[in-house]
Amino acid sequence: MISESLSYLRGSEDLWRTVIIGGILSLFGFLIVPLFAITGYLVRVLDRTASGNDEAPGFEDWSELIVEGAKASVIMFIYAFVPVIVLIAFALSAGLLGSTGSDILGTIGGLGIFVGMLLWLGLSLLAAYAIPAALANFAEKRTLVSGFEVKTMRRVLMDKTYATGWLMAFLVIIGGAVVSGLLNVIPILGFIAGAFVGFYAIVAAYYIIGHTWADIEQIPIRDRPEPQEQAQI
Repeated sequence: MISESLSYLRGSEDLWRTVIIGGILSLFGFLIVPLFAITGYLVRVLDRTASGNDEAPGFEDWSELIVEGAKASVIMFIYAFVPVIVLIAFALSAGLLGSTGSDILGTIGGLGIFVGMLLWLGLSLLAAYAIPAALANFAEKRTLVSGFEVKTMRRVLMDKTYATGWLMAFLVIIGGAVVSGLLNVIPILGFIAGAFVGFYAIVAAYYIIGHTWADIEQIPIRDRPEPQEQAQI
């Protein structure tokens, strides 16, 4: 699956156009809207691959691409923000205990910070594990609430097929990060090239997630709703 994912974009007729646009959007991600466009593109990758279509999508219908990307980004933000809330809650509690002037309460507060950091780390890993599945469900149903369907998410996240697919996708992203890191040895040009490598890697990773989702859900293509028929929120 990893080798197929790395060949996904390479087999596209619009390879260079897609990679160049994706790389440029990555470089300007600090403007937020380009990130929405990239996320929208990943949603299209998930939608196609989960439907059994291995033809890479292009960057077109930009308004729809950005809107869908913004919705998907909201889902990602909520998952990622939960661990932050937990850490802040523990930090505030520890601060209040420490401000009492009591050594015992101060020690408890210090332990609280440690426990909070452990919880933050665990929840962050869980969020990273859940986000691809949430986006795959969103790509299928195109509603914000679909990213938080407890029954579906619990079933998918506990599936060995998903765990294996997620791990392969994670390895692809790590590989891309390593290559990007090596390129950064070259000032400026390395940073720019790394953006293109990173885009290529994350598309390959979501190719794996899309096929993994199809294996789990086993939804016949004829039963999948057309985009214009899907509910919108």
